[in-house]
Amino acid sequence: MDVKRVKQILSSPADIEVKYHDASVWIDKLNEDGRTATVHLRGPLEERTIVEIEELKEM
Repeated sequence: MDVKRVKQILSSPADIEVKYHDASVWIDKLNEDGRTATVHLRGPLEERTIVEIEELKEM
């Protein structure tokens, strides 16, 4: 995924499914470096992690 699409997903009211290594995640924010994003798994656990945006896939 690229920076432009991450920004579009963050500003969209739609529920857009995004996967990180086969796990469905929510994108919380695009980080200042422009290469990583903070995400958390969909579901009850809200453990956040920083991932490379290139590794995110829109479903």
